[in-house]
Amino acid sequence: MFDLLLMGGTVVDGTGAPARTADVAIRNGVVVEVGRVDGRAHRAIDADGLVVTPGFVDMHTHFDGQATWDPFLTPSCWHGVTTAILGNCGVGFAPVAPGREEWLISVMEAVEDIPGTALAEGIRWSWESFPEYLDALDRLPHAIDLGTQVPHAAVRAYVMGERGTDDAPATDDEIAAMARIVEESVAAGALGFSTSRTPGHTMADGRPVPGTTAADAEVLGVSAPLGRAGRGVVQLVTAGSAGGVPTDPDVGAREFDLIRRVAEQTRRPVTFLVLQSTGDDQWRDEFTRARDASARGAQIHPQVGDRCFGVLMGHQSRLNPFRTHPTYAAIASLPLAARVQQLRDPAVRAQILSERQVRGAQPSLDWVGRSTFERLYPLGRVPEYEPDADQSVAAIARREGRDVWEVAYDVLLRDDGRELLLLPLLNYGGGSYAALHEMMSDPLSVQGLGDGGAHSGIICDASMTTYLLSHWVMRRTRGPRLALAHAVRRLTGDPAALYGLGDRGVLAPGRRADVNLIELDALALHRPEQVNDLPAGAGRLIQRADGYVATIVAGEAILEHGEPTGALPGRLVRGA
Repeated sequence: MFDLLLMGGTVVDGTGAPARTADVAIRNGVVVEVGRVDGRAHRAIDADGLVVTPGFVDMHTHFDGQATWDPFLTPSCWHGVTTAILGNCGVGFAPVAPGREEWLISVMEAVEDIPGTALAEGIRWSWESFPEYLDALDRLPHAIDLGTQVPHAAVRAYVMGERGTDDAPATDDEIAAMARIVEESVAAGALGFSTSRTPGHTMADGRPVPGTTAADAEVLGVSAPLGRAGRGVVQLVTAGSAGGVPTDPDVGAREFDLIRRVAEQTRRPVTFLVLQSTGDDQWRDEFTRARDASARGAQIHPQVGDRCFGVLMGHQSRLNPFRTHPTYAAIASLPLAARVQQLRDPAVRAQILSERQVRGAQPSLDWVGRSTFERLYPLGRVPEYEPDADQSVAAIARREGRDVWEVAYDVLLRDDGRELLLLPLLNYGGGSYAALHEMMSDPLSVQGLGDGGAHSGIICDASMTTYLLSHWVMRRTRGPRLALAHAVRRLTGDPAALYGLGDRGVLAPGRRADVNLIELDALALHRPEQVNDLPAGAGRLIQRADGYVATIVAGEAILEHGEPTGALPGRLVRGA
């Protein structure tokens, strides 16, 4: 007798093997048979016409705080994710010295755009050390599995105090103390160590995040325990990653030299972020270096996204091109419906469009000007993340013989003010995804950069898992697509193998029964929407999807047609 039997689905098993029609039998949270299965089950699901995949393993999330209050880790669970890996980019909430909790919150808010009010209200601090943080996560209920990495910034600040936050050079004793924390954290179950070296990650006061300018000796010393333990991954944001390719080509070479030395010293996998700067192919240099080092035995994997790295602007976003206009600024705090009602008033419209932008009123928007509209695209009800140049606001304005500000104003009032404008910043060189297709086709690269839980006021990229299938496999028309088996492996078998999670990522007997049932033809993203469902009523952008018939964790359906079943079979993953 099986607990669950999935009958006659199109199984894409996560190994890269071609799809095949098969049954999947599950008992005690584990897959026991894949093929033609005879036997009875407590529950049987007719999967005919559905694609059956392993649950997705999302290696790049920032749910470090949200994991303490949200068992589902929304929105990732709505996009097939059954294992989320936290503690990326060198930021997190452990270890924490008593009295320094608010400081860690301020760092996370500044770097990852997670409302500090929500973190302050939602996190119930019950730890100091990283192992104690793991214990706290372990005690909480979860719908999906989660694992986490040790963040460099928190470790450095814990050991060095104010010297660490000033990014002062670490002494040999301080490096040794940080290494001991990493060692005890990995022994307790941390999945790796993460650090960020990009000047694009700064604290609220403008100072770099601790560890940004750390000497090579510090990075090598603090990551060394992974080599001694023989487990764990080093996740690294290079000096040019978050802000594009370095303007000085030598920076990329120097950064990669450090990556190579970390990989060779630890003999552990290293994954580093690679993004294409607009009109620039320096990303190829990163891949070439990684391939050369791999040929010599190093385990180095460029981590890439599957769509442009950018921002969303509109009445539901923290960024809006009209926020620098005084009349709009006066009503910006109104609820959306009331604001839209005001904006539809012809007199208000005329007043806003007649006003000049006030520079400095919203410093984060001082870069917005008429030329910006050449790169701003209406997202649409069915989101279009790979638009043609003739879909830009400026192109529409030229066709209609209107001013770009007028067009933007009217576009943003569509669907009761819920329309958004997409501004691609990276991964969109030449106005296409040609480079992204190359990156994702390279077997050395790994899929990530979804940033689940982060940048909640301006993007919702946790949906990249869905986008990989709905766009790259099913609907892309502007270039080649990806094969279904290849795309599924990038979401399942590859990340599980990278992190040593050999119990999942593949549908095979003996593997953990984390499964997605997907109606592939119906798989589609909704447009992101703003909600105020974080602690303290803080807002964020979320994004739903159609096409997920069921998401199963350890043999139990946690979501069916996007709605929770009440099951909470998830757990903390400790170690490989």
